[in-house]
Amino acid sequence: MFDRISNGLALARSSWAVLLRDKHLLVFPVVSGALFVLVMVSFAVPLAVLVDWDRAGDGKVPWWTYPVAFAFYFCTYFVATFCNAALLSCAFLRFNGETPTVGDGFRAAAARLPQIAAWSLVSATVGVLLKAVEQAHEKAGQLIASLLGTAWSVTTFFVVPVLVVEKVGPVEAVKRSLGLLRRTWGEALVGRVGIGLALFLAGLPLVLLFVAGGLLAANGMVAAGVAVLVMAGVLTLIYMAVGAALHTILLAALYQYAADGRVPDGYDRSAFAGAFARA
Repeated sequence: MFDRISNGLALARSSWAVLLRDKHLLVFPVVSGALFVLVMVSFAVPLAVLVDWDRAGDGKVPWWTYPVAFAFYFCTYFVATFCNAALLSCAFLRFNGETPTVGDGFRAAAARLPQIAAWSLVSATVGVLLKAVEQAHEKAGQLIASLLGTAWSVTTFFVVPVLVVEKVGPVEAVKRSLGLLRRTWGEALVGRVGIGLALFLAGLPLVLLFVAGGLLAANGMVAAGVAVLVMAGVLTLIYMAVGAALHTILLAALYQYAADGRVPDGYDRSAFAGAFARA
C-alpha cells in the first residue's frame, strides 16, 4: 500500500516537472474553463428568461428537459474533450523530445474533430440516461446512477488519449480503453491517487485563506477581508487549472506506458513498474 502511494507521488512529481517545463500548457484548462462558463451562461440565461418555473415546478420533470440536457451535455463534453485532446497532444510531443506550442495542441485537436464530436455524442447520451435513472427512483436512482457513472468513468479512463493517438471511433475507443485497463489490472489509477493527495495538501492553505478572509470581514475589517477573499479566489482558479493540467499530463504518460511499454521522458521506470501489474 505504502509502495503504491510512493509510486503515485513519484508520478505526480514527474508530471509537475513536465508542467514546469511547459507552463503554457495551463492555457488549455483555462480555455476549457472559460468555454464551460460560456456554455453555462448560454443555457442558463434563456431558461431563466423563457421558462415559467412556477408552472414547471409541479413535481414532474418536463419532457423538454431531456433534449435540453442532452444539448448541454454535448457542448460541455465537446469543450472538455477538445481542450484535453489539445493538452494530451502537447504532452505526447514533449515525451517524444519535441517542444510543443499551444498552436500545436489546438491544431492536433482540430484534426480529431470527427472523433471528438462522436465521443461527445456518446458521452451526452450516457449523461442523459444516468440523469433519467437518477430521477426515476429518488434515493435508489441516485445510488444506481452514481455506481453506473463511476463504472463508466473507470471504463473510459483511456478513451481520449486513444482518440488522439489511434484515431478510432467512440465504440472502438471504449473497447481499447477497457483492454488497457484489463492488461494493467486497473492499476493505472494509482498515479491519479498520488496527484489527488498532492493537490489535497496543496489546497489546505487555500482553505485557510478563505477562513481568514471571512473572519476579517466578520470582525469589521471588510476591506482586508475582501482583499484576502479575492486573492484566495484567484489562487483557487490557478490551483484548479494546475490540477486539471497535471491529471491530463499524467494520463498521457500512463497511456504511453500502457499502450507501448515506453517510459515517457522525465518519468522513473521504477514508478511505472510499481504502478502497473501486468497480466
